[in-house]
Amino acid sequence: MGGGAESVLREVVVHAAGAVCTRTARVELPASGAEPVVRISGLPPTVQRHSLRGRVVSGPAGLRVADIRVDVGAVLRQGEQLPSLRLDLEDAEDRASRLAERCERLTREIEQVAAFRAEPPQPRRGDPPRWAPVESLLALAGFVDTRLGVLHARLRAAQEELEQADHEVAVARHRLLESSTAQPADRAVPTLTAVLTLVPGEGQPEGGSAEVEVEYHVVGATWSPVYQLRLDGRTGAGILVLRAGVAQRTGEDWTGVRLGLSTADLLRRTDLPALRSLRIGRTQEEPAPRGWREPPAGLEELFAGYDAAEQRRPSGPALGGAVGGDVPVSRHLAAQETYGAATAARADGAGYGAALHAGSAGADEEAGGTTRALRSHARRTGGTPPAPGGPAHAQSWMAHPPAPVPLSAPMAPSSAPPAVPGPPAAAPAAPAAPSAGMLDYSALTLAGPERPFDRGTLTRTVETGDNEIAAHRSRAAKVADLPRPAHAVDVRRSAGSFDYRFEAAAPVDVASDGSWHTVPVGEVPAETEFGYVCVPAEDTAVFGTVLLTNTSARPLLAGPADVMVDGDFVLTAPLPTLAPGQRQAVGIGVAESVQVARRTHMRESTAGLRGGTTVLEHSVEVEVANRLPYPVVVEVRERVPVAGDKDVRIEEHRAEPAWAAPEGPLPGQDETYVRGARVWRVALEPGRTTTLTGGYAVRLPVGKSVVGGNRRN
Repeated sequence: MGGGAESVLREVVVHAAGAVCTRTARVELPASGAEPVVRISGLPPTVQRHSLRGRVVSGPAGLRVADIRVDVGAVLRQGEQLPSLRLDLEDAEDRASRLAERCERLTREIEQVAAFRAEPPQPRRGDPPRWAPVESLLALAGFVDTRLGVLHARLRAAQEELEQADHEVAVARHRLLESSTAQPADRAVPTLTAVLTLVPGEGQPEGGSAEVEVEYHVVGATWSPVYQLRLDGRTGAGILVLRAGVAQRTGEDWTGVRLGLSTADLLRRTDLPALRSLRIGRTQEEPAPRGWREPPAGLEELFAGYDAAEQRRPSGPALGGAVGGDVPVSRHLAAQETYGAATAARADGAGYGAALHAGSAGADEEAGGTTRALRSHARRTGGTPPAPGGPAHAQSWMAHPPAPVPLSAPMAPSSAPPAVPGPPAAAPAAPAAPSAGMLDYSALTLAGPERPFDRGTLTRTVETGDNEIAAHRSRAAKVADLPRPAHAVDVRRSAGSFDYRFEAAAPVDVASDGSWHTVPVGEVPAETEFGYVCVPAEDTAVFGTVLLTNTSARPLLAGPADVMVDGDFVLTAPLPTLAPGQRQAVGIGVAESVQVARRTHMRESTAGLRGGTTVLEHSVEVEVANRLPYPVVVEVRERVPVAGDKDVRIEEHRAEPAWAAPEGPLPGQDETYVRGARVWRVALEPGRTTTLTGGYAVRLPVGKSVVGGNRRN
């Protein structure tokens, strides 16, 4: 006898798609010595039934979970048990329906009143002309006009009320759709209960209590990392806070749960590799592995005892016939049609691995019912269809019907239909590989003996209540299609080839409404170096940058980061994926208070014997001004031409202050090395201005010029 136990949702681990939930319950063990059966209710309809796991957390020594399964039921709720939003929607729909009927009734009445006409009497032959009843006609017209005015006024008022009622219905329906699915709005609600069978340890005292834990997978949950970067504009120090956007529509609210965030994929197959021996020789193509094998010989004989018991079971007389009398021809023909339909259905692939029967034509087996007789006849004629995807190796019995049975010919109940030899069977060929669904062994069941055409074979599991539960899962799966925040990246794509699990620092609450909820995860140890970068040859705007170094032992996934400088929100910047110890520059927008102006001068002259060399003197002046109330470090990037011809020489002038030639990629350049790059790093106090000078000379032989003209600057 199973007892119910109150359970509490303790922990949830959200994966890239789906989640793993853990419920705990305190159960009282019976003192009778029987195996206790515990029923833990509260499972959502989106649970994957094959994923249930149970274990004993605390209790008597040796107590363990021997079996766990899902019990599906339904609850019919009364009107007062429905959520208030559902009741509000029904009230709004009723009011809108009443107003719509009123509008239709007023419209019909208006049509009837507008159709009023004065019908003059038909004059008789020889009667003199009559005076027209003008006063009556005017009175009728006045009545119609007055009545139509009243009806139109009522119709306009009813239509306005109907528009307002339709708006209220739309608002109520939207609120119901946006509400949590933990309180279903339907009157019939499916219920799922985990049934655990506990086995006590040997020699342990009976009774007591234990704490059990149930773990299950649900669909309809996803998450995405978001960050908040708080910077001090004066010192450049920063704090990186990891948050998570979590959306779920699993059918249960997560209230006060320990939340874990994983980048792993619950639905990805993780088959173990097959370790084969190493062979020396010519490379040969490996045969594709098969997920099936030929059925063993004599599979049908395994059910001989069941068939014999079915034969001895008494059966009622056929309709229209007497016991022990002649078998009607209609029954025989109906049996043929039934067998033919079942054969066609079996050939379409109800199960996989059916035995291929080929018995002797002279066998005469006892059969008490139509099913047994047909199966016996199929064994004698080789009429069993092949496995799905394989060629037919024998003709069906329906292709060669038996000879007609005379109406007066007696037929014993135990006799089988007459055997008609068919054409010789074709050579059996290996059936094609089954579909991927037939290789999912966790979703297959072995057909029992009560299914005559696929017994002993693996078939797809058909669970009760699948239609209603599939509808819940379909609605829950739409969470994956929610629009993500700007710069958000799917965790499976940003994680790459690794999987990691983040733990929230405190219990969180996430409603099952299919909307994004931001939950805090914790601070991430990171080093920040605040600076400014400008490339005046391209743009004189100065961009603020943060050189972020991941000093933690865990990776940082790509996602949007809300940048705040001195408590003021600046912008949302994309943060790339950072491995532990990796460094990356993150742009935080234009700094209007740091200004840069660039001026260039070019002078062309000749040099060498007889002026055989053209000299292009380039000088660059960059003026940098700091209008911020604290000192800043500005990185100004310039570029010196690189000669691609051995006859062309580039001579650098002395820069003031000296610039540096980086030996590797610059921060923020996506690991791309820029040849000829030169960098100034200038520290400026508040309100100060400095001028940077530099230059170079391009020496060209006579007859050559710079592509695009010598005076490009």
